[in-house]
Amino acid sequence: MATTTATPAPPPAPKVNRLGLPILDYRGGKTTLCAGCGHNAISERIIDALYEMGVQPERVMKLSGIGCSSKSPAYFLSRAHSFNSVHGRMPAVATGALLANKTMTALGVSGDGDTASIGMGQFVHLMRRNLPLIYIIEDNGVYGLTKGQFSATADIGSKLKTGVVNDLPAIDTCTLAIQLGATFVGRSFSGDKKQLLAMLKAALAHKGTVMLDVISPCVTFNDHEGSTKSYKYMQEHEEAITEVGFVPHFEDIAIDYDEGSTYDVKMHDGSHLRLRKLQEDYDPTSRVTAVKALMEAHEKGEVLTGVFYIDTEKPSFTSLLNLVDEPLATLPQERTRPSKQALDEIMNRLK
Repeated sequence: MATTTATPAPPPAPKVNRLGLPILDYRGGKTTLCAGCGHNAISERIIDALYEMGVQPERVMKLSGIGCSSKSPAYFLSRAHSFNSVHGRMPAVATGALLANKTMTALGVSGDGDTASIGMGQFVHLMRRNLPLIYIIEDNGVYGLTKGQFSATADIGSKLKTGVVNDLPAIDTCTLAIQLGATFVGRSFSGDKKQLLAMLKAALAHKGTVMLDVISPCVTFNDHEGSTKSYKYMQEHEEAITEVGFVPHFEDIAIDYDEGSTYDVKMHDGSHLRLRKLQEDYDPTSRVTAVKALMEAHEKGEVLTGVFYIDTEKPSFTSLLNLVDEPLATLPQERTRPSKQALDEIMNRLK
């Protein structure tokens, strides 16, 4: 009697996004950061946001400076374009790259040292220009590559593992970014997956400078008792100013918030950012309100998280310059080189 062997069922097809791509296409290399580093959690949320928003990997440019944070772009989106600049100079490289090709999605990853110390001058000018760039600060309050000294974002009174107490006030990059002109400013915590993912998805829809300060505990040098950037401290002191929900323009909008408790902001691509106001008088479109809330929280020892400020009306730097739509490298010479007549006119004016 002949026996028949059942044909094994084919393996299930991998889940894909609206571009037909699996999440594997959004991953990068294996991390070499310390186990438990908050930076790795941020990379995972970036992967999820790009996948869920259906961003074409080859249409992304990843930029970074120097520091533990600047290793992060290697751990996501391996098919994207990447440039690791010198210490503190990522904003200049990002500006040049976007002026050369404004059709790309730009994502810059920096650290509190790379931004708030050697790179502060460049950070200031980047914020005031409103360049269409997502700028993420992986903020742990220490210099992780050079054995954990205090960075400029370390809170006054915080302690190192050695017992040294910081006696200098911290630079609040969110307050600074709002005052300087960034048009989407927020703070999250690397351990808050839901909030951080929603903020990153909204950031991808914004056409201007997005500045996200993400508290990211350094498990090697700054996750101990006395640190104000540790997992325990954040869990005990985090005060969410807004509950963030993001609805992409390609999905149906389903409101599940209590009536009157939601501030709805329509993004440039038609997506909606929903901010749940946990303070009755909070207005995320007011710079004054945002800065006031941050300063009051600081006085109370609270770490505010959420989207503090958003402006979808201010023109971006690339639109102010009236750049052509095509990448500059693709333009023919007759469109980039001044004519002889134009050069003669310039020379005559100099006589």
